[in-house]
Amino acid sequence: MKTILLIEDNEELRENTADILAIAGYRVLTAENGKAGIEMLFQHQPDLVICDIMMPILDGFGVLHLMQQQESVKDTPFIFLTAKTDRADFRKGMGMGADDYLTKPFSGTELWDTVESRLRKAAIKKQQFPADIQGMSQLMYEVTGKTSLQTLAEGRNIDKYRKKQVIYAEGNHPSRLYYVQKGKVKTCKTNDQGKELVLDLYSAGDFLGYTALLEGTVYKETAIAMEDTEIALIPADDFKELLNNNHEVATQLIRMLAKNITDKEQQLLGLAYNSLRKKVAEALISLLRKYNPHNETPYTVNISRENLATIAGTATESLIRTLSDFREEKLIDIRDGMVIILDENKLSNMLY
Repeated sequence: MKTILLIEDNEELRENTADILAIAGYRVLTAENGKAGIEMLFQHQPDLVICDIMMPILDGFGVLHLMQQQESVKDTPFIFLTAKTDRADFRKGMGMGADDYLTKPFSGTELWDTVESRLRKAAIKKQQFPADIQGMSQLMYEVTGKTSLQTLAEGRNIDKYRKKQVIYAEGNHPSRLYYVQKGKVKTCKTNDQGKELVLDLYSAGDFLGYTALLEGTVYKETAIAMEDTEIALIPADDFKELLNNNHEVATQLIRMLAKNITDKEQQLLGLAYNSLRKKVAEALISLLRKYNPHNETPYTVNISRENLATIAGTATESLIRTLSDFREEKLIDIRDGMVIILDENKLSNMLY
């Protein structure tokens, strides 16, 4: 049962509001002024605070200020309650960090909807979502009740790309978001000598091309189909509208991009300092983790030697020699040109 602290100096309104909240199944604590409210807040640490603005001894602004100085309660959802309609008060309250605003008189439905919305968003903030596009989809489901990212891709034009065909090229201006319906895609960069570095891998259910959309810049990499692939094309405006209308989604995307930066830093360190065996082992394990979500064993890596070499950051000839060594050590097997991972644990142990 969620606990709500109601701070209101009008006795009749305080009792009526408490009754309405109790009907909805909340445990309600009440205080007749800001000073008493602060004492109850620190003592009971409720799940949400509803507070009047104009009160004797200590007003609502003072309650919110003191609350934000205390680490244990500063993130508690806070709803201002006032009979005033002065927009200056509204702006001041929201600027100080209030989560919402109810103007008297209000109906029971308005009160319930506001409280439920704030408690739901507070619960979402406490959850830990994976810092990837799947985590973002999970967040969207928690916020809206549907997988809004996947919904973006429904009913869109579908483009088909053959193996090795370019989906978008480095230096081009973005105009859409790409959603992989079927197949595998890699993003990569090529140096002046024509050597390719694979930056990331994508499969069915993944979005790509969003970084350039968010930055408002050109693509910093090239996306290429690794096999026959189907891509849903989503207009950039639709993607931006989703982000602009949902703060939680935008926050999750920032976290995801921050994790991507960290991953790229580790990848560059590995390319610079890892041994050849470690590079190849890391490439095999990354493919297994990306394309084997159901942990099927043994896992078959169905990818060309050329692509595997670029993922490992080594020459194709060096890759082939290392795969031969791994085969002799019974870490992998090779059948019909495909690599079969036999001992994931030993390959993973090479990474540490």
